[in-house]
Amino acid sequence: MAIKKQFVKTKPVCKVTFSVAAKEASQASVVGDFNNWSVADGALSKLKNGTFKGVFDVNKDAAYEFKYVIDGVFVNEPEADSFKWNEFAGNENGVLVV
Repeated sequence: MAIKKQFVKTKPVCKVTFSVAAKEASQASVVGDFNNWSVADGALSKLKNGTFKGVFDVNKDAAYEFKYVIDGVFVNEPEADSFKWNEFAGNENGVLVV
């Protein structure tokens, strides 16, 4: 799993690339505050090597809670900037800071 951030100098956004290795999975998404926890809006594309990948524009100067959803199972990104306890989920979410 990995996160890559590319800041856009001319816009108040950061292009964030999420990638997760899940060869056996049929679908994967990234969900979080930046897309209203929408599985459809956070759908990742599966590459030939079995990695799921997607690039999303998120507003800069903010922190977002997020998780991956791999075949319906919520999974944290071990390389998240930090982790935050979420009462609603009863679990920790990864935090993305841009």
